[in-house]
Amino acid sequence: MNEAEKLQKAVELTIAAGYQLNKEAFEFLGTVAATEDPTEIMSKAIQKIEDLKEKPLFIDRSFLEQLVKEQEPTKEILIQPLEEPIQTLPEPQITEGKKPFHSYAEEVEANIKIIEDPSSKLSSSGTIENYLKYFQDRFRRIEKLLRQRIDVRSAASVMDALKAPANTKLKIIGMITGKRESKQKILLTIEDLHANTMVLVPQNAPQNLLKKARLLLLDQVVCLSVVKTRSNLLIAEDIILPDIAPKPQHKAPIPVYAVLTSDMHVGSTKFQREAFNRFVLWLNGKYGNEKMREIAGHVKYVLIAGDIVDGIGIYPNQIKELAVKDVYKQYRLAAKFIEQIPDYIEVVIIPGNHDVSRKALPQLAISNEFLEPLQESRKVHSLGNPCLLSLHNVEVLLYHGRSLDDVIFTIPGMDYEHPENAMTLLLQSRHLAPVYGGKTLLSPENRDFLVIEHVPDIFHSGHIHVLGYHNYRGVLVVNSGGWQEQTDYMRRHGFVPTPGKVPVVNLQTSEVTVIPFS
Repeated sequence: MNEAEKLQKAVELTIAAGYQLNKEAFEFLGTVAATEDPTEIMSKAIQKIEDLKEKPLFIDRSFLEQLVKEQEPTKEILIQPLEEPIQTLPEPQITEGKKPFHSYAEEVEANIKIIEDPSSKLSSSGTIENYLKYFQDRFRRIEKLLRQRIDVRSAASVMDALKAPANTKLKIIGMITGKRESKQKILLTIEDLHANTMVLVPQNAPQNLLKKARLLLLDQVVCLSVVKTRSNLLIAEDIILPDIAPKPQHKAPIPVYAVLTSDMHVGSTKFQREAFNRFVLWLNGKYGNEKMREIAGHVKYVLIAGDIVDGIGIYPNQIKELAVKDVYKQYRLAAKFIEQIPDYIEVVIIPGNHDVSRKALPQLAISNEFLEPLQESRKVHSLGNPCLLSLHNVEVLLYHGRSLDDVIFTIPGMDYEHPENAMTLLLQSRHLAPVYGGKTLLSPENRDFLVIEHVPDIFHSGHIHVLGYHNYRGVLVVNSGGWQEQTDYMRRHGFVPTPGKVPVVNLQTSEVTVIPFS
């Protein structure tokens, strides 16, 4: 057995016993592997930890150094094997290559640019006037996007439609403020900045039109082709969404990769700490087969789309499933995991609804008050939710995804098994959270930062805890799953997560590789 295999066996033993090595401790084991058996060292370390009243989650270098120093006079004594068998992970996931790990990404200079981060631009006071200005701004921005379409440029106002003679055909742009469906007909309330009216989608309308109408969300801004009746009622003939036009994707000039992940939920008893530790070891080139290690060597960016910690009091009876009941300690523990990511990898984090940030969208970046332990150990880009950034010219829209609940609960055919479909509907709406008054809190800012004016190359979200991805009109849509096993709350609501599956994107080719760590 060579040194690399001995080291891998020692890591497996540590994980199986429920503990983890920090980066310095791992490096120390690597240095002594030439003269000492790291498995014996870790066996001794685990036995010693079991005798401690307060057991550490992470084993640090100083602990191992002291242990080796104590062993030196009696190095010839055999270490007794553990009574319980060591858990061996599946062969394809744990076989470490014999070749030295070479990190291509370590030699590449980072090219990360923040295109849009609302954190420093938020100023709402929450008055009725603020809400009025907010929805007026949303309407104007999406109306502008709609009028970029050739078939919508000449759209009339709602007032013009009401004044038109009977049987006049025209197009109007409006916000949907009401939607009722009965006996297969759908009645919409539409308004613009000056007037409102009713639009009927009749039961004998073409199936394609009925399908479009059923997919409409409240507070969406759309264009409707209508026919004026003798009253103020309009009959719909077509519905045109703002949508995105097919686009060529920007590509990185070199083969650098981005890891897309989210929903760590550190502090929860359901957090998969062993799987996440394997993930960190993989990024360091210390875990996985040759193919996995080759991919790890090209990772330059790790993007974490919110819910770093589980928080406190987020859902009923959460306290029963908290391993750490202090949110500051949750962030300190999260820092210990994230700081193990190699320093040459750029880490970007945004808040989710479980993090310590305001709950209303857009969210401020997580405060340095909570991230200080992490910022002291490595550089981390802490941005607001949502934000838009460029990685080697590939533009990424990063959004936690709270509003996906509203889409899935509201729209027929949407489900939690395919979150990428709900994300695609947001792209078609050109808005990240169209519905006001649902599960998603919205802050009435002077500008609606949730309008998708700039079409990204990658749309990355989380929150749903289910991995799903596809390409929509040149945009790679990815919901990255998470690191939390099914909680009682998820079970009661029928959520079945897919934790520990990590999508990795080759920024040069847009190819997605999913690597399992659970």
